[in-house]
This record gives sequence, C-alpha cells and structure tokens, in this order.
Amino acid sequence: MSRIPTHRPPTPPGEILLHEFIEPMGLSQSKVADSIGVSFQRLNGVVNGRRDLTTSTALRLARYFGTTPEFWINLQRSVDLYEAMQEEGKEIASIEPLTAAA
Repeated sequence: MSRIPTHRPPTPPGEILLHEFIEPMGLSQSKVADSIGVSFQRLNGVVNGRRDLTTSTALRLARYFGTTPEFWINLQRSVDLYEAMQEEGKEIASIEPLTAAA
C-alpha cells in the first residue's frame, strides 16, 4: 500500500480526472457527465475539488474509462486521510497504542 504524503496534499481525484483523462482525450466535462449518467454539477464539483468523489462516481468513471473503481476510490481516500491527519494528527498521535500485555 502506498503511503500518504505528509509534506504536501495528495493530488485530488478531480485533478487527475481533468488532466489525465478529460483534457488529453479531448472530452468535455458535460460529455463525461452525460456518458456516465451524472449531472454536470456533480462532475464539475469533483473536478474543482468542491465535492468528494463517491463510490457511485468511482464505479461509473471506472466503467467509462476502463480503469478500476479502486483507482478512483484510492485517490479520494488519500485526500481524506491527509485531511484527517492535518486536522486531528496531534490528537491521534497522543493515543497510546494497545500492547500485547494489556
């Protein structure tokens, strides 16, 4: 499993979607949204980082682009974990791990 970067935020799924799929393939966000059966607002929210990528969207993008849903979900998961570490890292670090003797 890859590690979550701590020195910089991970690349959001919407940025990967736009720069690695939509733009190089000469597609529009409207075309992709229509093709995968979601609203333009939903897809545009993901692309612009205003909305998290859902499992439903991951399944749809995987089918459309010939990838796996895990590819998309793992991108979102990396962002979620990074944000949680930034917000709660000190509190989480203060938790004493359970030891085998306990």
